[in-house]
Amino acid sequence: MAACFHPPVKPDEDSVILFSTSNSPEGSTSPSSSYYHSSPPQRQLSSDTPAYDLMVNKLSYTIQQKKSTPVKILDSVSFVARSSELLAIVGASGTGKSTLLRIMSGRVKEFDPKSILLNNHPVNSPSEMKKICGFVAQEDNLLPLLTVRETLMFSAKFRLRGVSLREKEVRVESMIHELGLANVADSYVGDEENRGVSGGERKRLSIGVDMVHDPAILLLDEPTSGLDSTSALQVVELLSTMARVKQRTIVFSIHQPSYRILQYISSFLILSGGSAVHNGSLELLEERITRLGFKIPTQLNALEFAMEIMPVLVNSSNQDALSDSEQSPPSHHSHPGQNEVRESHGTQHHEPDSGGSSCWSLLEIMYLCSRFWKIMYRTKQLFLARTMQAVVGGLGLASVYMKVRKDEGGVAERLGLFAFSLSFLLSSTVEALPIYLQERRVIMKEASRGAYKVSSYMIANTIVFVPFLLAVAILFAAPLYWLVGLNPSMAAFAFFSFVVWLIVLMASSLVLFLSAISPDFISGNSLICTVLGAFFLFSGYFIPKESIPKYWIFMYYISLYRYPLDTLLTNEYWSAKGECFSWKADSEGIPRCALTGHDVLKSRGLDKDTRWINVGIMFGFFIFYRLLCWIILARRTSKTTI
Repeated sequence: MAACFHPPVKPDEDSVILFSTSNSPEGSTSPSSSYYHSSPPQRQLSSDTPAYDLMVNKLSYTIQQKKSTPVKILDSVSFVARSSELLAIVGASGTGKSTLLRIMSGRVKEFDPKSILLNNHPVNSPSEMKKICGFVAQEDNLLPLLTVRETLMFSAKFRLRGVSLREKEVRVESMIHELGLANVADSYVGDEENRGVSGGERKRLSIGVDMVHDPAILLLDEPTSGLDSTSALQVVELLSTMARVKQRTIVFSIHQPSYRILQYISSFLILSGGSAVHNGSLELLEERITRLGFKIPTQLNALEFAMEIMPVLVNSSNQDALSDSEQSPPSHHSHPGQNEVRESHGTQHHEPDSGGSSCWSLLEIMYLCSRFWKIMYRTKQLFLARTMQAVVGGLGLASVYMKVRKDEGGVAERLGLFAFSLSFLLSSTVEALPIYLQERRVIMKEASRGAYKVSSYMIANTIVFVPFLLAVAILFAAPLYWLVGLNPSMAAFAFFSFVVWLIVLMASSLVLFLSAISPDFISGNSLICTVLGAFFLFSGYFIPKESIPKYWIFMYYISLYRYPLDTLLTNEYWSAKGECFSWKADSEGIPRCALTGHDVLKSRGLDKDTRWINVGIMFGFFIFYRLLCWIILARRTSKTTI
């Protein structure tokens, strides 16, 4: 247990062995470091790596709630976070810890950016902080069906622009060792439903995802939340080593760290009601508590006791009365290349501004397509469900309408078959909703960090799903068409399959759009059912166009049911306009044709062959809903704080 209570080892100037936290003789083990299963490689301190001292000077933040008085979240908060050190923001829930971190990471725009300084230079805008900071949110927004190695590799591909694939692979392998994830590198991340890595391993992976591009400043929102004491200690050990080895500035929020964690933290910022009641080391806090006339119980550390006497600390924490050591500006260290940093601290070391090039956009799309294929293939429930749904649905409907007759009753049966097929196909994509909702938070997090553009995601999604849905359409259409005995022309069959493909494409786009605006699965499922029900009602199948109330007539024109239904009917009867489907005897007993294919089309107002016009409209719906989804996701991404 000796390693748990010794202060961290100071690295020498040239190199360090990562996670070497024990001072004990060779061969001893440390419980707090036992999760590292292999010796990670030595890392040289990079002479051109930018190092920053982060100063926050009298930062205030107020939110204006609707029909309510403004609420002040932060009130004149000041502190200094130095490179190579850990600064912990401590306080009860609702004291402004998360808001402070989000402001520093550039995810909140309504504040004075000049209250944040890097190496004594004011920040020009929140976007500047967003470029230079890595931010790890409290929630681990990861894709559960990727492995640990794949998760880091995709992050490296997106974030390390202008770096060769081999260098990215080396970086990822190095990070896997640094994060202590070598033994689970090929395990799925997992989630609540699919077993994967442990909570501590997920948290370290989340840190790695936002450290793969080597940001100068790392901000973490409660990285130990929900972890057991050992996992929490491992995470803080990891952060401490990263700060020392890479000369990084690391700031994180935490509720009440245990005694073993305290040794790794250089400074503490204690918040209460949005104001700073302490800014400095643990020793300074102990001295302050003693000056106030209190004695810290042996079973508590100074930080835990400070939480108990918070009202007293608040009353005594006048900014002017704080000691000079707690309020003095940063004594800047002489970091390698610091003069250059001061001139260009808004630049990103590994991310040149190549995002606008068409070449990089193509690479983004390629990487996203690769990731989509992996996830879709591994989502066995969705993959098999869609395939079985198409096969069983097509065969099931064919068994009901087997060899439909060519009489008046057969005309009605064909119309019912087309209407039910439409309803089945349009509602068959609802099961993709939870997957889209799960991906949405990951997309918003990655896109907001500049990993890729939302437009690249939408294009990749389209490229991957279009051929998959084509296969689904053929599996549904082929058995249904020939077993029912529809128009025997091969051209008519090919067009029927093409229309079925457009139907599932429209449905997929609609679900994607509704997933972008739905807050959760229950709301999204209800919204999809409501929208599809309204489209079906006003398709002209139940209520003729002439009988639809004028204030609802717009639904007839935007219904996803109307155009494919008319197209399928035209495809079936246009080449059989002169064919008779019902005979009746006249007054003289001579049989005469009572219903032709032309009559069937005329009853639906289909006097002209509008098949290709309808195809264009259906394709327009497919594009339209994806454009809406792109606009909504792009807007939400620009405002996200995750």
